[in-house]
Amino acid sequence: MWEAYLIVVSLLIIFTILPKIPCSHWIFRVADFGKIQINYLTAITFLAGFFFYENDLWWYSQALLLGIMIFHTFTLIKYTRYYPIKKIESSGGTPSKHLKIISANVYQFNKKYTLFTDIIKKYQPDVFLTMESNSEWEKALESMEKEYPFQHKVPLENTYGMHFYSKIKIEDSITHYFVADDIPSIEVHLRSKDGFEFVFFGIHPPPPSPTEEETSKERDGDLLSVAKRVQELDKPVIVVGDFNNVAWSKSSILFRKISHLIDPRVGKAFVSTFHASYRLLRFPIDLMFHSEDIFIKELKTLESFGSDHLPVYCEFFIDPRSDAQKDKIEKADADEKAEAEEMIEEGKEENGHRDAVAKED
Repeated sequence: MWEAYLIVVSLLIIFTILPKIPCSHWIFRVADFGKIQINYLTAITFLAGFFFYENDLWWYSQALLLGIMIFHTFTLIKYTRYYPIKKIESSGGTPSKHLKIISANVYQFNKKYTLFTDIIKKYQPDVFLTMESNSEWEKALESMEKEYPFQHKVPLENTYGMHFYSKIKIEDSITHYFVADDIPSIEVHLRSKDGFEFVFFGIHPPPPSPTEEETSKERDGDLLSVAKRVQELDKPVIVVGDFNNVAWSKSSILFRKISHLIDPRVGKAFVSTFHASYRLLRFPIDLMFHSEDIFIKELKTLESFGSDHLPVYCEFFIDPRSDAQKDKIEKADADEKAEAEEMIEEGKEENGHRDAVAKED
């Protein structure tokens, strides 16, 4: 049993160190996703270690485990209600009416179309975004077009298709291909019925994993390209999607600093979405960031509908005159800006390994 305990301790040390190594290969990046689970496992192993207190190395191993727990907790506590943040309400002029968004990675091979449309009918969002939606999903969503008369559609069969449906008038919309010609991001300019303009970004970069992309270069390059584009806009912005990333990763933090956007999970909750079927192995990879003039009232996951991701629900309002969230903005320094440019170029140069028509595993 002592040997098994030491093996687990060694693995926990490795999983903690790997994300700190500056290498884009998935082996070094994937441990970042499981930081929550690693911390729980560390705590369990630490408690189990008290059965081996008579061993001469016991103090060293327990001290290492305690250090790992403190390290992970220091990062993770920011995304819980135990992290102290100033309660912010709009303090400007007359804000917009509340708006609702649902975003969902529908899983291209999921055929439970009506379960998803039932969620839309139940929660009545003003706009909704689907990812991994192909031509079959587009056809299945035709029934929603009467209620959502404004759309931006990018049907693809490679699991990176994307569809946007809105009750709010679309004034302009663009499909970007920042790092690869088969990985779209959508930029939609909207004007609410009460006259407030804002920009919605929907993104879904490829993940670093043993079954998909070997490195995180395309993902990080795509995210940082979006961050640069956001900085060119002078309207309220909300960025939503399956980031295939976690909020505490280096590239997510860099995204936030380059874009000058706010992470609404800080001081609130993880909002874990993947995998929908395994609660204990669920990661918060469907993220959201917003500009300082957007105020989030509610952010949560919704019920499962057959996809491997849970849908995300967000309710917010816009107040361009308020500076109440100004102190939440972090900005990149010169070195970070240079690093972001380098990561964007690496993303463009990377050759992804995706079939034009994906097949279910």
